[in-house]
Amino acid sequence: MKKLHWLFMMMCLAVLPALQSCDDLDSGYSIGDFSYPNWATIRVKGNTFYMESDTWGTLWPINTDMGWYQPVDGQRVVTVFNPIYDNYEGYDHAVKILRLEHALTKVVEPLTAENEEEYGNDPVLIYKGDLTVSGGYMNIVFMQNLPNDPDTKHRISLVQPAEATADAVSEDDGYLHLELRYNNYGDVSGRRAAGLVSFNLKEVLTPEMKGIKLKLNSEVNKEVEIVFEKQSNNAEEASNLDFSKMQLK
Repeated sequence: MKKLHWLFMMMCLAVLPALQSCDDLDSGYSIGDFSYPNWATIRVKGNTFYMESDTWGTLWPINTDMGWYQPVDGQRVVTVFNPIYDNYEGYDHAVKILRLEHALTKVVEPLTAENEEEYGNDPVLIYKGDLTVSGGYMNIVFMQNLPNDPDTKHRISLVQPAEATADAVSEDDGYLHLELRYNNYGDVSGRRAAGLVSFNLKEVLTPEMKGIKLKLNSEVNKEVEIVFEKQSNNAEEASNLDFSKMQLK
């Protein structure tokens, strides 16, 4: 059974009455069906956009009430939607977007002796299941210890040691070696908020690699290494939290 965060359950209860008040569609899905939160990438097409979901394929939004939304090509998001039709005009699904949360979207950066201090190595709090690889991205949901200064943004980075960048695979074990680095700049308040970040792996992960070995400094377990096998796509479901308070760069 898929894991459901309690906030997702609350959101489900909130949207269900509105959905049930509508009649079922003549064909396709029921108007009461909606997806679990899942990762996707925004793709801009002329004056419109669609989404490449890590688990659902290509999604065409039928919403006519999203004039406020300014899509950015390549932006990673967590989305909840009502699936309407399958195989819709060249897209895998037509959907009505119910929720769209932007993730901080970044690339893998080189780590050198000169810039190591810039990236920092402060501990991060990540719950089990909230660090995944899918769609060519490493996706992370974590609980940020917010800064006292509302104008301060902590820095979160996915880095590759400089000595490994030449041939991409370090230590001759066939894995891509990366490190998650966090810099809180010595400013933490003890107040927590959910943070959301997705790192593009497509420039560093090559077909011959077995997978990824990730080092990180965990608040709970200290220095740890996590292994992601290349064959696995482990992000069927994303956390459904309020990401509006995160202060990240």
